[in-house]
Amino acid sequence: MKMVMIVYNEAIDAEVMEILEACGLKNYTLTAAAFGRGSRSGTHLGNDIWPGRNNILYTVCQDTDAKLILSKIRELRKILGHEGVKAFILPVEEIT
Repeated sequence: MKMVMIVYNEAIDAEVMEILEACGLKNYTLTAAAFGRGSRSGTHLGNDIWPGRNNILYTVCQDTDAKLILSKIRELRKILGHEGVKAFILPVEEIT
């Protein structure tokens, strides 16, 4: 099992949700309005000086689904890279 964490500009929320749906994944946790700075996306602090916010989506899935999500995020980055989107795959050792 893997946990996929996707950090992305809130402006592309629909595109990220479409990726989950295309992968057949229905369960996730979404943290909306996260602030931070990325090397490609710049600073997002949700204010007048640094506008914009990020969302963080977590989903736990089979290894093959995690690889599929990563592949689709790579495709999205090619299309919308300036908006900022990154995905991380983390091992899941135990679920209770």
